Amino acid sequence: MKRTIILSIVTVMLAVFAVPVLAQTKECNDENKAAWYDTFLKNYKGEPPQQKIAYDAAKLYLTSCPADPSDKIADFMKNKFVVPYEAMTAGVTLKKQFEDAYKAKNYADEIKLGKQIVATEPDNSAVYIMMGVAGLSDEGVLSDAAESARKGIELIQTGKPFAPYESKDKALAALTYVIARSKLKASPADAITSLIQAAKYDSDLKKNPQLYLDLATAYNDGPRAKLTDEYKSKIGPNQTETPESKLALANLNQVLDRQIDALARAAALADAANKAAIMGDLTELYKYLHKSDAGLNELVASVLSKPIPDVPTPLTSLPASTPSSTPATGGSTTNGNAQTGNAGATKTGNSTGAMTTGQTKTSSIQASGTVSAKPTASPTPATKKPRLNHRRG
Repeated sequence: MKRTIILSIVTVMLAVFAVPVLAQTKECNDENKAAWYDTFLKNYKGEPPQQKIAYDAAKLYLTSCPADPSDKIADFMKNKFVVPYEAMTAGVTLKKQFEDAYKAKNYADEIKLGKQIVATEPDNSAVYIMMGVAGLSDEGVLSDAAESARKGIELIQTGKPFAPYESKDKALAALTYVIARSKLKASPADAITSLIQAAKYDSDLKKNPQLYLDLATAYNDGPRAKLTDEYKSKIGPNQTETPESKLALANLNQVLDRQIDALARAAALADAANKAAIMGDLTELYKYLHKSDAGLNELVASVLSKPIPDVPTPLTSLPASTPSSTPATGGSTTNGNAQTGNAGATKTGNSTGAMTTGQTKTSSIQASGTVSAKPTASPTPATKKPRLNHRRG
């Protein structure tokens, strides 16, 4: 990706030339004041304006002479030119530093400098966007990046530019993914909606297997973990089923179905070196839910032609028939890695209760709105209960 910064930098071209120091002394007398003001005027209104020369003359006038409220010339030079000029040049310097941090992938400085820019330019959507996507490369700034992503989305939705992305959907997909990643560890259930939304935008991100691995993780650590605990609490004495446990199981199976869909999409998009590892997780989970792997290959082959399913609506009563299987507990799994691109290494997620974790890595967002993902291994789930929590390692 060409990391080109498209910023709303001031349009005034600064004529910063090597100018000889003004010959006048710094004595504040009428002759010098007239000379300084004359130099200021000639360059302030010249063709073209020589703003650096005008600024030097004005500063010499203002610093050599004591403040005088009745001096209209001093007041004009200070408030109509010097103060705006200094603010303008400071902004240009700050934006150059921000650009340098962006190019160097110094994400912490990028966030720090970006915040200073938007403090005076609250509608600068490009800066918010670039601060936002920094969170996909460095989880150390993910919290701040997610806040910037939310503001970037707000500005884009109100008609502000979506540069440096080439389309509105690509920008929104990337920023929505940032927000999803910020929720993945602390609030995986909340991350699901954002991950699904990111996949629905018309961008290359929907072709990235890592997004679907993250979605499978979110289902696993959010609603699946909650419903597993609920099922355990509803089961009767001696592990006998109750109407309440059967309802919890029916809701749990809906979530497992969504997790299978997410893993199938990841497997369908993965390259040859990584597909087998993802298929291992998927096969275990599919066989657990369906008691057989019949139809699994067909699912993987066709899943990308279907819309990604939304979060299942919780059932409040048992359907006509419910699966007789019960969620297994216990068992073990191995941790795997998914290596991608040149991303900074970060980790999210951990095992909770019977939900054992694996790990993955993702690279930084690209201008096209994609995150390259090449999971080289993923956790092998337990025989009775597949578990998945891909981490960015």
